[in-house]
Amino acid sequence: MSLTLLGVNARLTSADPAPRAFAQKGSAAGEKLVWKPVDFAIVRYNDDAPASWNMYHGEKKGLLLIRLWRRYLFLNVQDQEVYELDPQKVKVQGDNNVEWSASDLPSDPIETSEWKVRDIGPMRRVVFRFGKNGNFLDIQLPLLINGKPMY
Repeated sequence: MSLTLLGVNARLTSADPAPRAFAQKGSAAGEKLVWKPVDFAIVRYNDDAPASWNMYHGEKKGLLLIRLWRRYLFLNVQDQEVYELDPQKVKVQGDNNVEWSASDLPSDPIETSEWKVRDIGPMRRVVFRFGKNGNFLDIQLPLLINGKPMY
């Protein structure tokens, strides 16, 4: 088991290619927003913990920024979409936070399949496969005491 952090923040206009769910209050399109780490998340890649990973969250629930090795992925859990981000456009701030702008989101998500989102005790589990026969990514996020998602 591994622990990680999570985060996402952004605001888009209707002309932006990013999903509407990514829009945030009080930020302009193209503005770089700070993503904060998620405490007590678990990430598994093909039933093993990745050697190097971090997870970040912003103001909007269900939007995550994940670093797996040298790749950055933006997850929209509600729309079941995953985007691969250019690592040059994600800037690390200090020890924990990262900065990234929604205007840098690619126009098309990467191919994923077999999405499963369910609550398992005090955690929300999100599992999906890259492509039709690719690798699995399994993410477990803590829930609030009332059963609603924390991130």
